[in-house]
Amino acid sequence: MSSATHIANDIPKSLISADLAASRKRLDSVWKGIIPGIVLVAMITAVAFSAHNVSGFALFSPMILTVVAGMVYSNVLGTPVHAKAGIAFSQKRLLRFAIVLLGFQLTLGQVVSIGAGGVGIVAATLGATFLFTVTLGRLIGVDRKLAQLIAAGTSICGASAIVATNIVTDARDEDVTYAVASITLFGTVAMLGFPLLAPLLGLDQHAFGLWAGASIHEVAQVIGAGFQNGTQSGEIATVAKLTRVAMLAPMVIALGLMARRGSRDQSAARPPMPWFVAAFIAVVALNSLVTIPAEVKSAMALATTIMLTMGLAAMGLQADISQLRSRGLRPLALAFCAFLFIGGFSLMLVKFA
Repeated sequence: MSSATHIANDIPKSLISADLAASRKRLDSVWKGIIPGIVLVAMITAVAFSAHNVSGFALFSPMILTVVAGMVYSNVLGTPVHAKAGIAFSQKRLLRFAIVLLGFQLTLGQVVSIGAGGVGIVAATLGATFLFTVTLGRLIGVDRKLAQLIAAGTSICGASAIVATNIVTDARDEDVTYAVASITLFGTVAMLGFPLLAPLLGLDQHAFGLWAGASIHEVAQVIGAGFQNGTQSGEIATVAKLTRVAMLAPMVIALGLMARRGSRDQSAARPPMPWFVAAFIAVVALNSLVTIPAEVKSAMALATTIMLTMGLAAMGLQADISQLRSRGLRPLALAFCAFLFIGGFSLMLVKFA
């Protein structure tokens, strides 16, 4: 003990002071780096969740509300320079982690429960819609990356798919915001309108649930539409939709391979299998093999929604409205045509396949 004290006394006080100063400097660097931006993003996210509970705003998910709130804040008040690092952290790191957590909402058993025919309808609808949207985007002059974002959002799972796809396509923040807004708009139309069409189209609960799950954009919108037509319809719609979510991983891998093949600099091209996709697949496998308590799953779902919403708030904070206006109406027309295609194509398969 005395020797340890003696050694400690031999350490120059200047070195101890230097270490303390360095530690203080690192903490100060963190504070000035990411924390202010994360706090700003969290505040905007809280506003969005609060607004979602207000009458008149309940039709809009917190995700779209936070994009709008972020855009209003940045374009009216301006984004503080010292918050930019934290905003970037929220946009990239939090979003990737949230996509991984989406895996806790799906098991392979759920996919099997809708049968081989249901899985085939979902897969065929996804592939056909993606190809249709990308092809039409090229024909009408929509930027390739923006068209891919709209295609992913329509064919797979709305904002989550747009975010995941953008990690590979690396589109501009304004394009991501545009895609999320347009997809949310037409997904909301589907959520409200499709249940009204069910009796006119002669769809029973099973058929309507499969149609809703295969065609409506966001998970929440699918649940809202499905359960309007009955419990069985809602359950089938949810499983069909989560099957589409599971197909997010192979779609992102395919886009990564395409990006790598199209890049002149192979060393600079993004890897065909981003880490978050591998982690997403691993979480789905874990969720399929291990029984996770319902309370834990519920907490995971809430955490996923919060982190996705924070990431979209960060995108809204970096979106320039003048850049959105410069895109014109063609991307909106593309999203509308994609909405009509996925609804019509999936309905045809459900009715006649």
